[in-house]
Amino acid sequence: MVMDINELDLSKRFTYADYLTWGFKERVELIKGYVYKKDTWTFDLHQRIATGLSSEIYQYCKKKPCQVRAAPYDVRLLDSKKSTDDNQIYTVVQPDICVICDAAKIDRRGCIGAPDWIIEILSPGNTKTEMQDKYNLYEENGVKEYWIVQPEYAAIQQFVLKEGKFQLEKMVSGNTILSSACFPELMIELEAIF
Repeated sequence: MVMDINELDLSKRFTYADYLTWGFKERVELIKGYVYKKDTWTFDLHQRIATGLSSEIYQYCKKKPCQVRAAPYDVRLLDSKKSTDDNQIYTVVQPDICVICDAAKIDRRGCIGAPDWIIEILSPGNTKTEMQDKYNLYEENGVKEYWIVQPEYAAIQQFVLKEGKFQLEKMVSGNTILSSACFPELMIELEAIF
């Protein structure tokens, strides 16, 4: 067990098998084998948005064969080999919220494969990761819908996968109702969330 993150050579690539041996307190994600430290600083607005969205989605999904999960929850994304062997998995992320409709993807350690819908909430220090690195990663892995929430502007960018590429479906803020592309009948009032 590695108990101190400083024992890791952060220029090295790691696998999910390595990740399982880490017992340090810092939250991290692996993106294509490289360690990204999760911002442990959370603020009240971030938590309120995450709770509000999770609650709305959970209530809706109770009637569906889909599961809602909130961070910290490991999502193991597979590379082009699609190997599920721990030594062949180089990406483990912890989205703020994810919805998984294929029960076969859920195991005791989290989700293996792409969730149907992922929501990430920006906070200081993670904007590039969420808007660029994870955007590309989720697109490559076939996430059907990706929301980027910007608390500072009470705004959400909604991306939908079409022909293997994310398309900006909507960008909304203020007193608006937004529905999911995966679940069009799910209506979320943004004013209540923000």
